[in-house]
Amino acid sequence: FRGNTRVEEACEMYTRAANMFKIAKNWSAAGNAFCQAAKLHMQLQSKHDSATSFVDAGNAYKKADPQEAINCLNAAIDIYTDMGRFTIAAKHHITIAEIYEAELVDIEKAIAHYEQAADYYKGEESNRQVIFIRGSANKCLLKVAAYAAQLEQYQKAIEIYEQVGTNTMDNPLLKYSAKEYFFKAALCHFIVDELNAKLALEKYEEMFPAFTDSRECKLLKKLLEAHEEQNSEAYTEAVKEFDSISRLDQWLTTMLLRIKKSIQGEGDGDLK
Repeated sequence: FRGNTRVEEACEMYTRAANMFKIAKNWSAAGNAFCQAAKLHMQLQSKHDSATSFVDAGNAYKKADPQEAINCLNAAIDIYTDMGRFTIAAKHHITIAEIYEAELVDIEKAIAHYEQAADYYKGEESNRQVIFIRGSANKCLLKVAAYAAQLEQYQKAIEIYEQVGTNTMDNPLLKYSAKEYFFKAALCHFIVDELNAKLALEKYEEMFPAFTDSRECKLLKKLLEAHEEQNSEAYTEAVKEFDSISRLDQWLTTMLLRIKKSIQGEGDGDLK
């Protein structure tokens, strides 16, 4: 019993030290102290406290050592999954994905963690927070789709955009987002093959009639016509007209440029 008391006291001292290091902005020392507290909590078989300390360690290390932050967050995830706390584990997978995106610039690993988060969220859909959880899963999947398309993994991106679009088109609160997902899926089809894009467009209009009147659908039809005629000026004009009302983000600009380059004589043309 006395042994346990000593371990508890050591835990408190490490946590106090970690917080003092945080005040001093000594992030590595804070992360290390939280890590030591986490290991002692595990020795005391206090899983929840151990996981919390590993998360605190990860948050401190994020400011100084991204890889060590990932190691600590993975340790917390292992504990949470062992406890069956998959929604919390998913949240920390997203944090790891964001570190890979912003700090370590390893997109493949970011994708893997977003996918794992989405799987955990989807596995928890049976509980009462189903709308929140489904929305969180979709956010992760959409990140995966965007990166997959950038990496020219178009089929993977198409499957995700179609899946999320289908899931949202019947939801009164989310259905207006569905047109964006079908638009992005069609663009991925278009990069691969013009005929694929035409068939996909017909399918989306049939599945989701509201898509037909959207600006995205009208743009796609103009782009298909310009591409069929190999008319780069008409293609550019259609994009400019759309952009004047709905500003194109970097992802859409990249995809539209990839399609434009397949028009004869365009080479490395731009959208101006």
